[in-house]
Amino acid sequence: MVVNVRMLRSSTREILSSVDRGDTVYIENRGRRCAKIVPLDDKVPQPKVRSIAGLWEGNKMTKDVHAFISRLRAPRHAR
Repeated sequence: MVVNVRMLRSSTREILSSVDRGDTVYIENRGRRCAKIVPLDDKVPQPKVRSIAGLWEGNKMTKDVHAFISRLRAPRHAR
């Protein structure tokens, strides 16, 4: 399937449904192909989504969360 940018903007849901069915969609900009949308390969593992709290997991500085936040909020220079 080949669609132009305008059709992609106005019919995104239908185009993605076509991709879900296994079709490959080529995007044209001003008559030239510029992109390709292909179905995901189920064999490729998807990255695990981690919460924000997970980013700090195991960090030695954040063992005591209240002390860590106090240090962040403290002024940089003592007056």
